[in-house]
Amino acid sequence: MKTEEYICENSERLDTFLSTQIGQTRSQIAGLIKANCVWVDEKQVARPGVKLKANQKVKVVFPKAKVEEAKEVDFDVEVLYEDDELLVINKPSGVTVHPAPSVKEATLVDWLKHKGVRLSTISGEERNGIVHRLDKGTSGTMVVAKTNEAHELLSAQLKDKSMGRYYIAVITPPLKDDVTVIEGNIGRSAHNRLKMSCGLEHKKAAKTMFKQLALSSDEKNQLVACKLFTGRTHQIRVHLETINRHILGDHIYGLSPKVEKSERILLHAYMIYFVHPTTKKVMQFTAEFDEYMKNNIDKKFNLESLNEVMDTSYIINSFTTDS
Repeated sequence: MKTEEYICENSERLDTFLSTQIGQTRSQIAGLIKANCVWVDEKQVARPGVKLKANQKVKVVFPKAKVEEAKEVDFDVEVLYEDDELLVINKPSGVTVHPAPSVKEATLVDWLKHKGVRLSTISGEERNGIVHRLDKGTSGTMVVAKTNEAHELLSAQLKDKSMGRYYIAVITPPLKDDVTVIEGNIGRSAHNRLKMSCGLEHKKAAKTMFKQLALSSDEKNQLVACKLFTGRTHQIRVHLETINRHILGDHIYGLSPKVEKSERILLHAYMIYFVHPTTKKVMQFTAEFDEYMKNNIDKKFNLESLNEVMDTSYIINSFTTDS
């Protein structure tokens, strides 16, 4: 373990002082303090907001990064873009993002470890660059940070909404209005721990906007674009459930799972945009459907009409930017 000592010259908050000294964000410093790694005048501190006095000594013990072995990976991931700061991928359907005790198969994190993306916080926790997640069955665009600085800057964009995502889904029954906006707080369901629910009893506000793209040949299904203004777990699926709609292949929120014939949920993170953490240029990426989703859409919809509505400019211009 590496130990560093710093002398505070002026009165200021502990987390502000260490953020300047170490060159990390205050949230990273808070994690270090929470991990019992910081002392002031030989007394361990537990609060980031401790007020330092002039000439006080601050000692930091940096723990070793926790390194866990990666599982063997039996899937491929399409790389849409890569540089020294970040990676943009097209996540396959059926791949879980984070490892968990209940997840026996290899995850996207395992794939990232094999690729050499092994970030850790200054408090020693391994995080592998994951900025945002997709559900196991959902495919499509994801941005992954390759440095701790890029991770902080990209995560901040999720909060201030300079990063945005557009999804494509096949739903049933069709929406009545061309554009539908759903706002409703989302939290864990009290009746089914696998599900999230929408209601005033939950604290996390959520907003989703849906745009009609095409009606299926039998008029039973609809291709829609979805714009997220927040990033809650299962947000698109939960909000659709509140208006008695569901995505084909969704066996958790589906209304009639017994007649569902799709092997996977037909939900795809079609497009992502964000500001590059170093160049500050706006970047935009689109991920193509996998063969299964493409074939399902080809069978259900008129292909000639899809060319126009699947154009990225058409989709972006279909939504307002108000949050």
